[in-house]
Amino acid sequence: MGTALTAAAAGFGTGLSLIVAIGSQNAFVLRQGIRRQSVLSVVTICALSDMVLIAAGVAGVGTVVTAWPPALTLVGLIGGGFLLSYAVLAARRALRPTAMTATGATAGSGRGALLACLAMTWLNPHVYLDTVLLLGSVAAGHDALRWAFGAGAMLGSVCWFAALGYGARLLSGFFARPASWRALDFLIAATMTVMGLTLVIGAF
Repeated sequence: MGTALTAAAAGFGTGLSLIVAIGSQNAFVLRQGIRRQSVLSVVTICALSDMVLIAAGVAGVGTVVTAWPPALTLVGLIGGGFLLSYAVLAARRALRPTAMTATGATAGSGRGALLACLAMTWLNPHVYLDTVLLLGSVAAGHDALRWAFGAGAMLGSVCWFAALGYGARLLSGFFARPASWRALDFLIAATMTVMGLTLVIGAF
């Protein structure tokens, strides 16, 4: 039991070290959390997606992905284009202070948020590199305890996204000012632009 807990703890720490960073997915979850819009659905999508990808990596799917590099190239081009498009939308929001409110989501925005969340999760090659390839490789080093390691990594993902999504509302007072929303959206636009260009350039 002790060795299994050790492997799980290692997975928890490794998983957190990979996902706790400023990226397109985290920036999106943060914004949804501050707006208190579709938070449960967004957190659930991110956590479940990570769990599926981590399980695939632990099961050895990473070797298949590595054997067919065009898969990551295609995802990189599509994902990069999506992130650049979202960067434009974030920049437009930043330039329109009247559109910045922490509450009062418009009709249909919930479905749009879920679709955007799915796209940012599944059209981002870095997600596959971190979960399927990297975590899968580290898990393989734990041999018979690789699934305990994977379970720890999954728990880390769930804890992080839940904390990010629901903890963001603590910043709602700060984001009651349009200037704060402008700064956040400019940051999101810059993050999406850098990551989008990185994915597109890296695909060639």
